Amino acid sequence: MATTVHINDFASLVGTHLGYSDPYTVTQEQVNLFADATGDHQWIHVDPERAKSGPFGGPIAHGYLTLSLVPTLLGSVLHVDGTSMGVNYGTNKVRFSAPVHVGSTIRAGATVAEVTEVAGGVQVCLDVVVDSEGAAKPNCVAQVVYRYYA
Repeated sequence: MATTVHINDFASLVGTHLGYSDPYTVTQEQVNLFADATGDHQWIHVDPERAKSGPFGGPIAHGYLTLSLVPTLLGSVLHVDGTSMGVNYGTNKVRFSAPVHVGSTIRAGATVAEVTEVAGGVQVCLDVVVDSEGAAKPNCVAQVVYRYYA
């Protein structure tokens, strides 16, 4: 269940874990489309037969595909009220610490790390951890930055 926050109440949530996203399964079709969009057709991503004998035992998602799913995953974690719009402002730090195997189910957890007032709204830094079933460590750890405007 998503946490609903009014734009004016973010500052009180610094240090608060907001919860976990709904599960999300990464498919080979999605990986292939991402490869087409980015031009990254490395065999560990797009050649399932060859990838079986590779270092990961099968095809894996691109790290940046995993990162690009963060806004989708966060949609089931956080809803912000009192805004005219929100924008993805960037990332402060990203690490891809374990591969996301094609067919695996991932989820994201989010903690409010920092809130800063900006003209017309707030800038919110969220510490996000993406993990998958059976993984020994997180797949992606990132601090993402959003701006919400009243």
